[in-house]
Amino acid sequence: MINFEEELKNFQPSLEVEEAEDAIYNHDLTDVTDIITEILRDTRGGR
Repeated sequence: MINFEEELKNFQPSLEVEEAEDAIYNHDLTDVTDIITEILRDTRGGR
């Protein structure tokens, strides 16, 4: 059975929209586009 008092103690509120945007946009993550760009740069530079 769920202990609601215990669950409430562990509760952490979600970020507000602005805070979530900042958290997402401030991470410098490599995505597929970055990887493809780097591969093309390496391929063209190796000729």
